[in-house]
Amino acid sequence: MTVYATITSMSVDTTVAPSVRESPCCLPRQIKRADRERAVDVATAARALADPVRVEILGLLREADGQVCQCELHPLFEISQPTLSHHLRKLADAELIDVERRGKWAYYSINDMALEVLRSWLS
Repeated sequence: MTVYATITSMSVDTTVAPSVRESPCCLPRQIKRADRERAVDVATAARALADPVRVEILGLLREADGQVCQCELHPLFEISQPTLSHHLRKLADAELIDVERRGKWAYYSINDMALEVLRSWLS
């Protein structure tokens, strides 16, 4: 069976739609562009806090007086030590917490400057 198609000429409307600035629905106004560096910082922190275990860790560190050893954190979670280390590393990579190594132990504390980025953005 042979099928033949017939091509006919079509007309295409090439007029350009009005731009947003020319739109009759809104009066012209100036909107400032978002701070890209701040947006990256907030997004990095948000990704790090996208896991409930990390949110819990951050909460524990916020309530602690000073630095907390990883050996103190491990009994509080029903996860393996390598998994806890993974979560702590994600928080440290996002600069939400600080890490101080003493021999084979790691001590963690809140990075107040990083939390301030989140506080100021949310307020």
